[in-house]
Amino acid sequence: MPRTVLLAEDDRAIRHALERALTLEGYRVTAVADGVDALAEAHRGRPDVLLLDVMMPGMDGLQVCRALRAEGDSTPILILTALVETAERIAGLDAGADDYVVKPFDVEEVFARLRALLRRTGGRTEAGPDTGSGPTDVPPAPGPEAPGEPGAPGEPGNPQDGRYLAAAGLRMDPRARRAWRDGHELELTRTEFGLLELLVRNAGIVLDHSTIYDRIWGYDFGPGSKNLAVYVGYLRRKLDRPGAPQLIQTVRGVGYVLRED
Repeated sequence: MPRTVLLAEDDRAIRHALERALTLEGYRVTAVADGVDALAEAHRGRPDVLLLDVMMPGMDGLQVCRALRAEGDSTPILILTALVETAERIAGLDAGADDYVVKPFDVEEVFARLRALLRRTGGRTEAGPDTGSGPTDVPPAPGPEAPGEPGAPGEPGNPQDGRYLAAAGLRMDPRARRAWRDGHELELTRTEFGLLELLVRNAGIVLDHSTIYDRIWGYDFGPGSKNLAVYVGYLRRKLDRPGAPQLIQTVRGVGYVLRED
């Protein structure tokens, strides 16, 4: 079965060009011109992936992202944006987008990012928690299905039982897609969890940019990409404590390492 793409772009020329290119690439495409129609189609058709322009009338792409994530929908979302400032890209990731492409773009880059998203997620279309092998934005609710959490509510269980990862004051439960720092649970998106898990599993080891891109996105976006830096910055905002050492450290010209000096 061909993968299904919901494309929302208010620029008619770009919408038609992308629809044609995606169709020739083998995707089944539904194209709409605004965010309101995009949200309605997402509810109706359950696409494998969404391709959303940021600036659209009625309801913009970020509002569509927030609405779907609030409903527990984990469908992968690729944002098209003409806004190149880091703060604008962070806003898109905060809204629940998985990746972004900056306009003007090469259609081959769009194809590559779509393939990477679909490889990571398997093109999941169901709303709600994901219990598959990939990270998810919605952790399972605690209860009999999520054992190993003795002690105070929300606290991780014994990291020696083989289920938990631990490093630098962090504990992670990869099966339940949950993470804690110093006993406090962290709210992480799918990609944030995957990136943090990779760093924790390789604590003390410097991971270069291309390795991280390949493991997390399935594609090396090249030296000009700011995607990794944006996600590292966002993780730092959630992990770091005032006066405490920075957990994710930059090794200039190489990559990143998780260590507590």
